[in-house]
Amino acid sequence: MTRESIETLLDASRLSGLETTARGRVLATVARPDAKGTSYRRTLVELDGERILPLTRGSASIGSVAAAEDGTTFFTAKRVGEDGEEAEDAQLWALPVRGEARELASRTGGFGSLQVAGNRLIAVLEVHSQAADETEHAELTGERTKAKVSAALHAEFPTRYWDHDLGPTRPVLAVAELPEDLFSAEATLPPGAEEVGAGSEDGAGAASAPDADTPSAAVAEPPSADADPTAEDPASDAPRRQVLHFRHLALPPGRLREVTVDRAGERALVAMSDSRGDLLAASDLYLLDLTGDTPPRLLREATAQGEHSPGAFSPDGTRAVIVREQHWSGEAALDVHAEVLDLATGESTDVWPELDRWVHPEWLDDSTLVATSDDQGRGAVWSGAVDAAAPRLLTGGPGQDLAFSSLSVAGGRLIALASGISVAPHPVRIDPVTGEVTALPNPADEVPQPGTLTEVTATAEDGTALRAWLRLPDGEGPHPLVVFAHGGPWGSWNAWTYRWNPGPFVAAGYAVLLPDPAISTGYGQAMIERGQHELGGAPYTDIMALTDATVARDDIDETATAFAGGSYGGYMANWVAGHTGERFRCIVTHASLWDTESMGHTTDNAGWERSMRAQNQLYNPKASVAEIRVPMLVIHGDKDYRVPIAQGHALWYDLHEFSATPRDEQGRTRHRYLYFPDEGHWILGRGNAQVWYETFLGFLDEHVRGAQWERPATLG
Repeated sequence: MTRESIETLLDASRLSGLETTARGRVLATVARPDAKGTSYRRTLVELDGERILPLTRGSASIGSVAAAEDGTTFFTAKRVGEDGEEAEDAQLWALPVRGEARELASRTGGFGSLQVAGNRLIAVLEVHSQAADETEHAELTGERTKAKVSAALHAEFPTRYWDHDLGPTRPVLAVAELPEDLFSAEATLPPGAEEVGAGSEDGAGAASAPDADTPSAAVAEPPSADADPTAEDPASDAPRRQVLHFRHLALPPGRLREVTVDRAGERALVAMSDSRGDLLAASDLYLLDLTGDTPPRLLREATAQGEHSPGAFSPDGTRAVIVREQHWSGEAALDVHAEVLDLATGESTDVWPELDRWVHPEWLDDSTLVATSDDQGRGAVWSGAVDAAAPRLLTGGPGQDLAFSSLSVAGGRLIALASGISVAPHPVRIDPVTGEVTALPNPADEVPQPGTLTEVTATAEDGTALRAWLRLPDGEGPHPLVVFAHGGPWGSWNAWTYRWNPGPFVAAGYAVLLPDPAISTGYGQAMIERGQHELGGAPYTDIMALTDATVARDDIDETATAFAGGSYGGYMANWVAGHTGERFRCIVTHASLWDTESMGHTTDNAGWERSMRAQNQLYNPKASVAEIRVPMLVIHGDKDYRVPIAQGHALWYDLHEFSATPRDEQGRTRHRYLYFPDEGHWILGRGNAQVWYETFLGFLDEHVRGAQWERPATLG
């Protein structure tokens, strides 16, 4: 039953993104295991009324997607050659309303995010750091590859991000002018370009759709640009036409971090990350002219206290939403506010100042904004005038169990992904007047969940009302319990996840408690501030209060409990291990912070070290290693750059050398270390994910239930 539940979860097709247009087109990318069942591929579909229209087919990977109002769909895909292997770099394709896809461009490094605006296609491209255009990019990249050089010389922070190295390329914003008739025979080469290839022998060329499916949302392509005019087609030696030519835009100092584009394709807001003076990887906000006629205009300069990020332009292009982030520091807690910026005057006003939630609004029309937020362990959708003090709750909030994400406006209706603790993501349409939620055709699997969902409440030491979700197995119990601490630390257990999904644990007979303690989002700024400066204080005592309320239930076995968490939840698992003695039978800690001081000097997160200086002496889990008395399962990926692998290695050594956990009858450690050499902060590979669930559950069974665990042969 347990293995079946894990495989059902991991083999389910899943929604990995929505793309909409102002006039009402809705496209969805769907990830599912490939034919071998060892990795995920994405396919592209259009949701047309009650129909699901497949747009791509086969086994090639679909990456970035951009939908045009005229029905044309732009996307990137990696061809599969005669050897059955994907090309290293993706090609750019255009699919008409009727007919076959046409290849538009191919380039060394592939393509990143795409957006259609006006008569332009805008892309984020990774470009050789010394290249001024696409020709130089191809030449310099070729020289580097031929010389077999992998080194990168850095002059800025960070040098890596989450799970990938930065450099030796830089992200560039590039623009291509779209021909009036993209699919005509005349719509071929721009001036100065030349023929450089054609389709593959299986027909996946300039006049044929490529095979298509793609990695799950977690396996994103790196940003990149246009084709090398001398490159060889990885699938064929036949000539191929380069239809689009990308022009690099001159960017302000720093590294391109975020971008939004207006509907006319004339201007963009860009956040440029820069380190100067006492600022480290701080983002300045600029207005960029996509025609290249005027230089970038600085709108908001980062300070030690905060920075701004770009949001959506208003339909008429005169204003834009920007988001102001107050930095977490030794004196202040993280805080997020949306503003509406007048692009002519540079002045801005707060959006809905009386709403005590973090929102990133979208424009319903020129006078109305809509937004989603976390809300009391669920999600909410808000709507209100630009100048309103507060919005109205359109849908969601307490009394239901869904959260909403990927909100956009299409044809005057709101389109979003809805999900819940026990509900897999599915597309919905929301009426902007009544708030009525209508399910759209779902191209993904629903993934039935065992057991039932209920809530637990408690009162914190300072009197704050606390709540948590509790997933219960079928039957009367009493059930063994595992407590999951969420990551972030800014987050909430309110939506579906394919990683820390309670389903396989509930199927195995465990109750799963999902607490939202101090620093959780969706409860107002005061909830953030209760724990921001005491990571092991209020968040810890809040979780213990909710755990106490849970084990007091008749259907929970107080003597058979475990604790687990990842990222900040892993920090909490380590903190709990050193402060609860033998209360829990075992602890599982994933991608966890063990030594908060060394973490600050090695993470890719520029905001951590300074913020934690005052807390390191008080809330460092490493200081309590001698008090750890129960077995721990340590899980870490080598390519985790947010919580570096050194944290896992140090924890593993310290558990052997300093913990008080009794050894087994042979005198050997009862701790275990599940190490993934090719994974990052998240375990994304299909096979690795299954091993993660199986090992996690096996460790619980051994120490909570006293059962014998049979180690999977795939672990070696």
